[in-house]
Amino acid sequence: MQVQLQEKKRHLESILRDMGSLLVAYSGGVDSAFLAVEAARELGDRALAVTAVSPAMPEREIKEASELARLWGMRHLVIDTDEMSDANYVANGPRRCYYCKIELYSRLRPIAQAQGIGWIANGANLDDLGDYRPGLKAANEHGIRSPLVEARLYKSEIRDLSQELGLPTWDKPALACLSSRVPYGTPIVLEDLKRIDQAEEFLRSLGLRQVRVRHHDKIARIEVSPEEIGLLAQEQIRQQVVDRFRALGYLYVTLDLAGYRTGSLNEVLKPPKGKPSNY
Repeated sequence: MQVQLQEKKRHLESILRDMGSLLVAYSGGVDSAFLAVEAARELGDRALAVTAVSPAMPEREIKEASELARLWGMRHLVIDTDEMSDANYVANGPRRCYYCKIELYSRLRPIAQAQGIGWIANGANLDDLGDYRPGLKAANEHGIRSPLVEARLYKSEIRDLSQELGLPTWDKPALACLSSRVPYGTPIVLEDLKRIDQAEEFLRSLGLRQVRVRHHDKIARIEVSPEEIGLLAQEQIRQQVVDRFRALGYLYVTLDLAGYRTGSLNEVLKPPKGKPSNY
């Protein structure tokens, strides 16, 4: 297995060298961080990592992405995106991520052209192909490449390779934008995104690592990894969470006993067993 993984890594390195120059859409998560570091190692100053800042990006992620880029000597640029001005995005239908990525890639293309960079890439991996990811459609339409997919790398393998490199992101919890906490059909509101960010930051301050606060109007539905559910059930912790969340404006604070799972709000989109998908 280790031999096969190293072969995939060499394949990725070959893909990057063949590109010659690359702009990486770099959020600072496990996948994009690994790709950005690998691109910098293979291409030097012909690689550029770009982090997009918007209200849907948790503040801590922006800081961590910038710090990682500094420590690893990556060329790094931070830009603003304005998906909140797109009515299609704010309406928060199932294609919300599509409109978000359209905004992102429309901002990245001029940067790549101005810098003489031939390719733009995202951090998608093979596992992403098995979930509902309308953002990948936007990537295809804009000629965005996915080198980790091309190298046939899965998330767990990217974590292993990141650990081998010494990247601190190797065991970083899964990352997703704050808008993914809002159920489809509920408009994206700036104040709600801030509330969600503050709520999740508070949970992390208690020692929880993998957290999501799903925003259902006055109800906060907390998802944590199954092994961390017991911590939230402790009386002192439980009361702190209730008090803080109510101060943020939530009337009811609930704990999802199924625990954290990626894209849980996509569950409403999945067709009944045996029925065709409407994706």
